[in-house]
Amino acid sequence: MKTVLVVEDEWAIADWLEVLLSDRGYHVLAACNGRQALDILDRATPDLVLTDFMMPFVDGAGLVMAMAEDSRTRDIPVVVMTSLMESAVHDRLSGHRAVLRKPFRETELFRVLDEILPDPAA
Repeated sequence: MKTVLVVEDEWAIADWLEVLLSDRGYHVLAACNGRQALDILDRATPDLVLTDFMMPFVDGAGLVMAMAEDSRTRDIPVVVMTSLMESAVHDRLSGHRAVLRKPFRETELFRVLDEILPDPAA
């Protein structure tokens, strides 16, 4: 079973993602900001991190930069979720595998995940 760490400060979106991913066969870890995500990454190694870009405490850019500096987490693929234009994300961030522009549909989410991770049911 593949594990996805969802980092999202809006509880409704976090819950929606947890249900979608769990129903698809992923094990889901959840954090409400980048600081909490880094604490989880000290104890667990997910197969993918799905993070919001704008969050309190440590934002998505800070999370990706901290992950890149740690040999245990630098190779974990990161997908960034944002309502900003994709170019704004690329101006502040590198090292992520994909950007999902909010609001996105579950088909977009799974298309991106299927490109990065093999199907967990397979």
